[in-house]
Parts: sequence; C-alpha cells; structure tokens
Amino acid sequence: MEFQMEKLHNGILEFKITRPEKRNAVNFEVMEGLSQAIERAKEADIRALVITGEGEKAFCSGGDLSVFHALRTEEEAYHMLSKMGKILYELTILPKPTIALINGTAVGGGCEIATACDFRIAKAGAKMGFIQGTLAITTGWGGGTLLFERIAPYHALKLLSEAAVYRAEQLVHIGFVHRVVDKINDEVIERFLQNESTIHSSVLSAYKQIQIRKWVGSGLWERIEQEMKQCAILWEAEAHHEAVAGFLNKNR
Repeated sequence: MEFQMEKLHNGILEFKITRPEKRNAVNFEVMEGLSQAIERAKEADIRALVITGEGEKAFCSGGDLSVFHALRTEEEAYHMLSKMGKILYELTILPKPTIALINGTAVGGGCEIATACDFRIAKAGAKMGFIQGTLAITTGWGGGTLLFERIAPYHALKLLSEAAVYRAEQLVHIGFVHRVVDKINDEVIERFLQNESTIHSSVLSAYKQIQIRKWVGSGLWERIEQEMKQCAILWEAEAHHEAVAGFLNKNR
C-alpha cells in the first residue's frame, strides 16, 4: 500500500501518502486512496480529515513524473488531470474541516492538494511552491483556481506566475500557511482543533456548507474544468515533454 488511512482521536481521519522514496509523489494508487479517504470522511463518526506525507522530507512532490511522463497527448493528459481534479474538488467541498499537515516539501501538485484543504499547517522550513511553470504547464488539478479562492488575487497570481519555491514562514503573511510548527505530530492537529472539538460536528458541517454554497453558485467546478483543459493542451506541447525529460535526467 502506498497510503495509510487511520482514525485518530476525537474523530479525526488521517490520510498519509507513504511513498517517501518517491518524495510522496502521486500515482494512480494514491489517487484512489485519497478518494477512499474522502468518502470515509463523509461518515458521521468523522469530524475532520487530515492529509499528510510519510517521513520528514516531503509532504508531496506532485504527480509522479516517472509514471505520468508516459502520457503524451492532450487526451491522455486530460484523463489523468480530470481524475485527480475531481478528487480535489470533492476534497474541497467535503462538509468537514480539512487540514493539510505539511511535514516537508510541497511542490507542484503537492501544493494543489494543500490548497484544496481548508487549513494548512507546515513544519518550520518546509519548502513550498507552484513550480508547474518550470515544466511548461499550468496547475492542472484545480489548484490554480482554488488558490484564487484561498488568498488575495495579487498573491495568487504572483505565486503561480513565478513558479518559485518559498519557505513556509514566507507564506504566512499572505494567508496561504495558517500555522508554522517545529514538529509535525498528532498533537499539532489536536491543538489546532482544540476549540472545534467542543462544537457539535453538525455545526461545523453547517458552517462549511455556507462556503460550499458560495463555490457552487460561482461555478467552481466549471472553472476547474477549464483549468484542467488548458493544462492538457500545454501538456501535449513539445516544450513540456522536453522540460520533463530534462528534469528526469537531472535527477537520475
């Protein structure tokens, strides 16, 4: 198994990517596991969903390029992008609090997963960035669209356009990271949700539904679809395949 799903104290469900040797990159098995975790989190005994990665080096390094580089055409790319895009949309509109517990580097699609969560707690010094632009593509799992929902448009556009990597501490003032901690463990989540744990879960869900209604009314899914389609077009271009080949050769 390349993921773990465990119910922690106080009704918290933790989903962990367990591919540290691949910097917790996402493949189709991880996608399926995350989808299962979202469905499990909808059940009455779950109060919140936490997503994290195994080890101390990486939260998630995005899509596994050693797998997805085999996707050459726009159609092939869109099949993969839309699969994960639908999962992250379901994560976004999950009527429970969701938290990205960023234990290490979160880049590319890893940042998109974190953006789909309501809250982001990061280990001090963790590196984060929407680096898709360096591979001649855009965000393709809905992360760009969601980023404009999470933080001020100026900051969102700057993060996406620069394709740079930042330390977690640098992203606090713009509201992307909500808390920086020295160590990542279960106690961090318990402290973060300490007050919410005293509130009935139906109340938490009702407040989340207010936000969900806004997103549905503004056509969030349709906008995410446009993002995925644009990324698929760029994916097919030679510039992207050359950039990925160069990246893979450099890291061999």
